[in-house]
Amino acid sequence: MTRVVVAGSANMDLVGLAPALPRPGETVLGDDFVMTPGGKGSNQAIAAALAGGETVFLGAIGSDSFGVTLNARLASAGVGVDLVRTSYGSSGVAVIMVDRAGENSILVSPGANRTFVGLTGEETSAIGAADVLLCQQEIPMATVHAALRAGRAAGTRTILNAAPARVLPSGLLDEVDLLVVNETEARAITGGDDPDVAALLALVPRVVLTLSGNGSRYADRDGADVHVPAFRVEVADTTAAGDAFTGALAVAWGEGRDLIDAVRWANAAGAACVRRVGASNALPTRSDIEALYAGA
Repeated sequence: MTRVVVAGSANMDLVGLAPALPRPGETVLGDDFVMTPGGKGSNQAIAAALAGGETVFLGAIGSDSFGVTLNARLASAGVGVDLVRTSYGSSGVAVIMVDRAGENSILVSPGANRTFVGLTGEETSAIGAADVLLCQQEIPMATVHAALRAGRAAGTRTILNAAPARVLPSGLLDEVDLLVVNETEARAITGGDDPDVAALLALVPRVVLTLSGNGSRYADRDGADVHVPAFRVEVADTTAAGDAFTGALAVAWGEGRDLIDAVRWANAAGAACVRRVGASNALPTRSDIEALYAGA
């Protein structure tokens, strides 16, 4: 079984469903409201576990009731939580608005995620024992960099999902084996008007560019540059689709799949996710992924 360590954020997601997303200064009467554990790190850890990976989560939760729920959600999905830190105060919170077309707007208040600073010896050892390390950018960037350095030093494959778009510390991308970005994040890294894959490959050896409903593009320094089509499904909510994709991708790569095939399998995970409303509760199981993948 692929061993995956995810170093990242955990948030409680407060999700409001409405006919349309409100414009600035506008109030919209909603259809429904759900509260569910989320956060890119937590979501990707759960996604990896449900996709069949032996997964450990490194991160910080608050001492509030949200923290209890976040920890329980991770554990119930089969994610190892022995190294999760508890910080006095509020857990991270995300306020999410979703319209009837499945599009969303998200505001994140980091809370305890801000306290995930530095790595302990146990956390470093967990990274070194993994097949794949997966990081995002909702925790302090110095911690992201430290985790990636630890992974590279130990020979663990390193994946950075550079979301949300942020300024990257000097040298951080030197520690990345595979970069996963959407078009906005790609532009933020290269500084160009277009998501320039060639410019990204000057910084990292492998890139997956996610294209929302148009699938994904995989490119590497060996000359591969392949568009991997999306799976067509009825969309209910796109909130955690990227996290489903990235968690499944980590598992597939760790299992030894060719990366183009791993991206195709991850596309199936993202498609299976968007059929449900929510974040961690919408993440697909391995059987969900395989059913879509096999029917391609």
